[in-house]
Amino acid sequence: MLTRILWRLCVGGLLCALSVPGRTDEPPEQQPSIPPPATVSTPVPAPAPSVFSPAYWFNPAIAPFLPVPEIATDPDSGTTVGLLAVKLSTDDQGDIRRIIAPDFLYNPYFGYGGHARIYDYPSTNVQWSAIAGAKERVEREVDLEYQSGILREQTWSFTYSLVYDRDGTPRFFGIGNNSPAIAETDYTEQQEYAQAQIGYNLTHTWQLQYTALARSVDVLPGTLAGIASLETRFGRILGVGTNSEILNRFSIVYDTRDNVTIPSVGMKWVLYTGVASRRGVFNDSLYSEAGVDGRAYFPIAAGTILALHTDLRYLPETHRLPFWALSALGGSESNIGESQPLRGFGPGRFYDRDAFSASAEIRRQVASFNAISTHVDLELAPFVDTGRVFERPSTNALTELHTVGGLGIRGLARPFVVGYVDLGYGSEGVAVFTGINYPF
Repeated sequence: MLTRILWRLCVGGLLCALSVPGRTDEPPEQQPSIPPPATVSTPVPAPAPSVFSPAYWFNPAIAPFLPVPEIATDPDSGTTVGLLAVKLSTDDQGDIRRIIAPDFLYNPYFGYGGHARIYDYPSTNVQWSAIAGAKERVEREVDLEYQSGILREQTWSFTYSLVYDRDGTPRFFGIGNNSPAIAETDYTEQQEYAQAQIGYNLTHTWQLQYTALARSVDVLPGTLAGIASLETRFGRILGVGTNSEILNRFSIVYDTRDNVTIPSVGMKWVLYTGVASRRGVFNDSLYSEAGVDGRAYFPIAAGTILALHTDLRYLPETHRLPFWALSALGGSESNIGESQPLRGFGPGRFYDRDAFSASAEIRRQVASFNAISTHVDLELAPFVDTGRVFERPSTNALTELHTVGGLGIRGLARPFVVGYVDLGYGSEGVAVFTGINYPF
């Protein structure tokens, strides 16, 4: 992920301003008036800043890239530190059109590593990204994505994803809404998947969507010191080893948001159903699913948005279902048909067949300024997340809720980029997340 680029741009802009030659906070000394000379000499141009000066590295007109300190954290992965070499391309309006951001980093769990990244926004209707990276130990990733028809102004919209990911940080605490923190284990998850989403746009507001996902997941022993490996505590729970799924999902989408990435008004509702099998299209069914996901945005004052989100997912039928395919709560992101946010806990903190979640946050713009070659808006967003997982559809989803409160700090480079830091507090303490895009 291109973690917190906007925050580094803000810092870079301040450093650049402080390093302008000849700048001073002292008032100029008053001098006696002197008549101008009879002849005027040709002014001497100011020398270009040295490569050792911050004014060189934070001037996009002359610097080959912007050096950006990188600090990324979440409850499972620990704190990663490093350096991004960011190159921004903007259009005449100052909107970001391309971000190239390789990095070199260090993580205490997995050692030194690096990534190559490119995010491309050729238009408001098309965007694509490519990320590849590795660390000394365990972790590898390749993530390719292409989207077109984002504005839903044509008949069809498409999203294609191709992912390989080997992650050494996932946790598993058991199944159920009351799985204890003391049961924490870790495992290494290696997955490869290809996904295609095809949307038929009945109107700008209504869409019929088909999602096809082919995925293979290997759950391998954990590698983190001081944390029990999953199989030592839970044995051969369903999902350990290699499992695969082919998912077919059909959705009805109602979307009136004014912007897909940075909405300020409107709502999006997705009603979906699907079936997953181990092989083939409908053979040897793993599970059936049905759910609804809704998010709405209401301007309540100048520069202030009330953002709401809710999600309810049921698995009516299951057959030897891997634990990683269950409904889940935890982490900072909302993915339809997958994990939902509970920002006081790590990703996948609670697993079970069914899940309910709800979130509310007030997004308040508190500053707006130019940083390097683009414009940045700074937001503060106090938030509340709540939710639970449960086994039986007859369970009251509004009882025994886990609740988290916290504060989000976001930087926006309109119309495509959001960088965030979310700090949440729940029953197991404080959790901090960083990344890009809103949680919902």
